[in-house]
Amino acid sequence: MFNFTYCAPTKVVFGRDTVSQVGQLAAQCGAKKVLVHFGGKSAKASGLLDRVCRSLEESGVAYVTLGGVQPNPRLSKVLEGIDLGRREGVDFLLPVGGGSVIDSAKAIGYGLANEGDVWDFYEGTREPAGCLPLGAVLTIAAAGSEMSNSSVITKDEGMLKRGCTSELCRCRFAVMDPELTFTLPDYQTACGCVDINMHTMERYFHGQQVKNELTDAFSEALMRTVIHNARILRENPRDYDARAEIMWAGSLAHNDLLNCGIQGRGDWACHQLEHELGGMFDVAHGAGLAAVWGSWARYVYQADPSRFAGFALRVMGVEPGRDDQETALRGIEAYEAFLTEIGMPVNLPQLGLQVTDEQIDELVWKCSFMGKRTIGSFRVLDTEDMKAIYRMAR
Repeated sequence: MFNFTYCAPTKVVFGRDTVSQVGQLAAQCGAKKVLVHFGGKSAKASGLLDRVCRSLEESGVAYVTLGGVQPNPRLSKVLEGIDLGRREGVDFLLPVGGGSVIDSAKAIGYGLANEGDVWDFYEGTREPAGCLPLGAVLTIAAAGSEMSNSSVITKDEGMLKRGCTSELCRCRFAVMDPELTFTLPDYQTACGCVDINMHTMERYFHGQQVKNELTDAFSEALMRTVIHNARILRENPRDYDARAEIMWAGSLAHNDLLNCGIQGRGDWACHQLEHELGGMFDVAHGAGLAAVWGSWARYVYQADPSRFAGFALRVMGVEPGRDDQETALRGIEAYEAFLTEIGMPVNLPQLGLQVTDEQIDELVWKCSFMGKRTIGSFRVLDTEDMKAIYRMAR
């Protein structure tokens, strides 16, 4: 096990009717005027936005609202939020939604706390020196942004999707009521389950020969829990306990607990490959991950077949094969079967995409930062490797 530093500063308020505590929590953080940030019509139609605003009012906290965040959140909405926040003298941000809304709020926080172009932080040409404080009211269990130190934004011009990682953007609190996810469509629920498992896999398949039993066991248990409860939710979307397990798994998968004892952040190649699909085709993030995972896994597993064999045995519960390679492939097939079972794609055509060679070249060009980087750590991937995985997935 390698040395590590672990810090999870976000206060989690979990359970039924916890939305009523939002105003008190914001006031405890010193908030005087809050920007309530949200996505589409559902936050209003469900009455959730009214509940949040009423809680703020009861605690004497002023607020303004800004909706319209899209999946794969756009820089243009971030800039709108920065402008509104400056005009209104906002001192706290409260995203109400899923990962896209929280990521957008984090970017607004960077823009309000720093001079210059906020996109610089996502391009990596500058590092933020501050971020306006924020909390979160979670409505979708998926991205884990409510407890993570990262956010991902898409630049409208060129549809470039880039991330910024900084401890400055950690939420002060996260309100998580599983009942808020009851009405999610099956597709969004399944996408969320995939994203949670992929956040875990990116750390589990880290490519390092290191004894790390406890963190590995955490990862394996988390993936098994998500798979088990995803199946329950296919049959009964209003099962509170299954929703609660998935929601808590989403936070634990991306609050850095599963990084403990490994060097670096993990592999992340699947996320990088999917980010470019999301940027070019605006696909749902979880579905995009599902569509490339099998091709990535088959392309890299021979770098350490025993690791994939362990996943096959302890997560997917397959019968062992003649050797680690055969067991590994059985595990990959079993996970793809699970994805199919919950209505997720396992290749690009099932995602609704017919990707040309020219589009693959563009995807790889962007994914490699115009030929300037490799991706992955389980097996380091150059541009030819990236092309091969995209081609395997189509």
